[in-house]
Amino acid sequence: MNRSEAEKRIVQLRETIEEHNYRYHVLDDPVISDAEYDQLMRELERLEKAFPDLVTEDSPTQRVGGEPLPYFEKVEHDTPMLSLGNAFDEQELRDFDRRVKRAAGVSGDMAYTCELKIDGLAISLRYTNGRLTLGATRGDGTTGEDITQNLKTIPAIPLRLKEPVDIEVRGEAYLPKKEFVRLNEAREKAGVSLFANPRNAAAGSLRQLDPKIAAERALSVFMYSVGDTTGHGIGTQWEMLDYLVRLGFKVNPERRRVESIDGVIAYVESWRERRAELDYDIDGIVVKVDDFSIQEQLGTTAKSPRWAIAYKFPAEEAVTIVRAIEVNVGRTGAVTPTAVLEPVTLAGTTVQRASLHNEDLIREKDIRIGDHVVVKKAGDIIPEVIKSIPERRTGEEIVYHMPDECPECGSELVHLEEEVALRCINPECPAQTREGIIHFVSRDAMNIDGLGEKVVTQLFNEGLVRSVADLYYLQRDELLQLERMAEKSVDNLLAAIEKSKENSVEKLIFGLGIRFVGAKAARILAQEFGDLDTLEQADYEQVLAVEGIGPKIADSIITYFQQPEVKQTLAKLRKAGVNFTYRGPRSEQAVSDSPFSGKTVVLTGTLQNWSRKEASAKIEALGGNVTGSVSKRTDLVIAGEKAGSKLAKAQKLGIEVWDEEKLMDVLKELEA
Repeated sequence: MNRSEAEKRIVQLRETIEEHNYRYHVLDDPVISDAEYDQLMRELERLEKAFPDLVTEDSPTQRVGGEPLPYFEKVEHDTPMLSLGNAFDEQELRDFDRRVKRAAGVSGDMAYTCELKIDGLAISLRYTNGRLTLGATRGDGTTGEDITQNLKTIPAIPLRLKEPVDIEVRGEAYLPKKEFVRLNEAREKAGVSLFANPRNAAAGSLRQLDPKIAAERALSVFMYSVGDTTGHGIGTQWEMLDYLVRLGFKVNPERRRVESIDGVIAYVESWRERRAELDYDIDGIVVKVDDFSIQEQLGTTAKSPRWAIAYKFPAEEAVTIVRAIEVNVGRTGAVTPTAVLEPVTLAGTTVQRASLHNEDLIREKDIRIGDHVVVKKAGDIIPEVIKSIPERRTGEEIVYHMPDECPECGSELVHLEEEVALRCINPECPAQTREGIIHFVSRDAMNIDGLGEKVVTQLFNEGLVRSVADLYYLQRDELLQLERMAEKSVDNLLAAIEKSKENSVEKLIFGLGIRFVGAKAARILAQEFGDLDTLEQADYEQVLAVEGIGPKIADSIITYFQQPEVKQTLAKLRKAGVNFTYRGPRSEQAVSDSPFSGKTVVLTGTLQNWSRKEASAKIEALGGNVTGSVSKRTDLVIAGEKAGSKLAKAQKLGIEVWDEEKLMDVLKELEA
């Protein structure tokens, strides 16, 4: 066979194989045997091996290919992947319906599309001219991880669409129940730990650096939305789902369009008991206003769309035994009791611990060591002990008493005025120090990548870090001596620590963990005082005079800065070069004078100088409202590199557009 003949046959084989993939993995309607399918694949592999220049990215042979990745690259979503608000009963669904109709000015019934809420891993797929170019996790909703090679291993994901469109599609990757059983049986035989539930197995599979491992896990997907619907000729959620089917995507067949909230409730009730019949886990029902024009009118909050809600099935309950009660010391010294339970499966996960909050709750619920207790997961997430079962007691149960001394440092525990919780007030308590460092590096504080709880605990246990300031004095050589610390991870960690020195001071104020000072209060204080030194020297009346700061916060701030160990920590931070200055607008006047004040702003494309989250924070600090989609209500669009459909829509609507250079110039002028 010459090259021309091979090329024609390769194209024919690819189309045939993908059609059979579609029929088997999407329609569940195979028309050839596995042996016949394997024969087609072997022929394609032989031809591509003979003519390697004819291999393309969207060939079926490339679903499992390439060497293991060293790490996952971060990628920004064109449109944020928002989370959903929750409803837990019929009344909350009716309240949602009333809110939606009132905001939309609708007096009659509202049409909704109802979809099963798949318990898997949210993903985003980007296609260019109909070809898969990027697959990513949801991440924090703005930035995810590039897992394209792993997603290519899922046969239900088309590598090439049935139409040559540019589109970003969202959905859920999941592991069917039967595959979950098969996978755990294989892991048990191999002597490795079992997955707790199908969702964890799906997430773990897609975050494997070796795509060949992901390919062995038999994952599937259901797609349910488009990042930006502009230009696709669809006007409702129901039409969009049909459009995704036409493009070749797997869409859940159990969806239903209803004409009123009564139809939603009937749909919810129909699946409350039937969900066990499915070959995949669901944890609720997603309800969306069907009409896109009404969706656009309702808009979104920073976290979730106002036009959608997730009904969560009632929490599953189970009975287990309290084997022990342990206490944990938090960063503020609060001592929290935790029930150690006989392992029990609850809402798809193995539960072994549950918070008991405080001693008063233990007394109120009469929970004893050795008791049979009822546990549930609030919202299918947080384990909680509901009650004890006294009638099942044998007489060997032990009444629990909270300790008099801190389990970490041995200091006397005290009840502070008007507090239920016991508290360790030793400022040198190691548990408080460790938890305080974990808080300091967290996303809303100094946001140091690579310093998660495990790494902080490792550094603390090795004696390398005893205060937050010690982080800025870590040495490369000593980090390389630690277990699981390779050169690249150490270099990345040190770079992240160095980068954090440039944070505006409100991040530092929040990160210091001053009692009662949250992220909002930290920003208010930074705006008012301008730098940490001025705040440190302020007296009680000066702090209390700040709008939004009450007596409790003011007293806590004054007490905090009077501590000798705090003064030592601040001196070390200052010497290390950590920024102590506020780098945003200094006053309400600055906000009111800014070109963003009261404006609705959309960011699109790739920014070179900031992440989208950082740019959003700067704009919002100057009075702007950053949203994810362009509409008639949008005042300004900031377009970075490779800006796509949002830019086109803004130009069509005549909305003002800035490039990143103009944004930088404006921000520099405002911050001067």
